[in-house]
Amino acid sequence: MAKNKVFIGLYGSGKTEIVMNLAIKTSDNGSRVAIADVDVTASYFRVRDFKELLREKGVHVVAPAEHVMRADIPLIDASVVGYLQNPDYSVLLDVGGDEKGSVVLGSIKKYLSDADVYFVINTKRPFCESADKICRHIERISRAASIFVSYLVNNTNLGVQTTLDVIKEGERIVKEVSKIMSIPVAFNVVAEPLDYTGEFETFKIKRFLIRKEELV
Repeated sequence: MAKNKVFIGLYGSGKTEIVMNLAIKTSDNGSRVAIADVDVTASYFRVRDFKELLREKGVHVVAPAEHVMRADIPLIDASVVGYLQNPDYSVLLDVGGDEKGSVVLGSIKKYLSDADVYFVINTKRPFCESADKICRHIERISRAASIFVSYLVNNTNLGVQTTLDVIKEGERIVKEVSKIMSIPVAFNVVAEPLDYTGEFETFKIKRFLIRKEELV
């Protein structure tokens, strides 16, 4: 597995949740890890908003300075490159979910030649309910980022209303995407307390990012 990992996907795919969980797991295993928050889109959740929580878990967060934290501009902190080149750190990049978000990778593309790129898919989000639509999104965002996708991730969910059938149906669609595009599936994401064993590896996560409407 590559030292550095890039996570891209459409708005609402859940990539930020996955990045946070993977970073914490990596830190718990005794490795140094940094998250590079390069999401310049107007996301509902951003890694930078959970900087203190992650620091307590041993995860370093690289994000824009405080005075531009909320600015939706293509700005990547210069220290990101330093971490990407540092052999002592694993780096996870959380990238915005559209062409604008993905194009920022162009400025650091030469430092990502050996990075694994994960495209996160939630088939319950708008415009992601079929394999054909997802394939078009992958092609569009990959072209904008000038980067090749290494793996697919099935993160199909309905928040706290997720059932095993929801995950299973998402797995079926993502498997179809994998076949069409010849891109392997890395894992299924399963949030606690659910327990699902499917065709692909399971990555268990804790949900940190819960929308207020889910708590009603």
